[in-house]
Amino acid sequence: MRSPLRTPMVLSLIRDASLVWVASGIVGVSFGAISVAGGLPVWAPVVMSLVVYAGSAQFSAVGLLLAGSAPLAAAATGLLLNTRLAAYGLAVADVIGRGRTARLLGAHLVTDETVAFALAQPDPERRRAAFWVSGIGLFAVWNVSVAAGALAGRALGDTAAYGLDAAFPAVLAALVLPALRDHARIRRCALLGAGVALVATPAVPAGVPVLLALTGLALYGARQKVAA
Repeated sequence: MRSPLRTPMVLSLIRDASLVWVASGIVGVSFGAISVAGGLPVWAPVVMSLVVYAGSAQFSAVGLLLAGSAPLAAAATGLLLNTRLAAYGLAVADVIGRGRTARLLGAHLVTDETVAFALAQPDPERRRAAFWVSGIGLFAVWNVSVAAGALAGRALGDTAAYGLDAAFPAVLAALVLPALRDHARIRRCALLGAGVALVATPAVPAGVPVLLALTGLALYGARQKVAA
């Protein structure tokens, strides 16, 4: 009996997801190095990555801690940034599976990249495989790279000089472009959300525009009700 991991579908998903994994590894090394270079112990970014596993929220929390903010303030900021994942979880609820174990593990793997990669697939079977292939691979690469960056510490120098902050947005844009190109309704919702975020950016703290961009989902939901 042939192993499912050797099927052409899964192998093609691994090939496609590898670009996201490479970007995740680069940013993970940056996060680990920044954390340790700023004064945190090596174990701090490693444990945070395993337990929290939320790239943008981790960067924000560590940035606040290194700036002298209270741990509660850093945690609250991370939670605020991650509220968008509630909407993502609803979007992939059927993709993850119905069993308790699948839902528990799947919830921990819900990220911008994994959800975008899964929803970009053309059919339910491929979406489910894409979620798990992308999610497990991304989790493994992120944590290994964070540990490597933390161990490297100050040796990497100024990680911002390498332009690593552009890696994730570029990959995410590449993942969502097919859906934006093929579906006019999704395109209109995305444009609304992007417009709201752009207008709000000068007036609100960093990270909040991303949350405000979710207003585009209201247009998507309203159109679904009208169609029903």
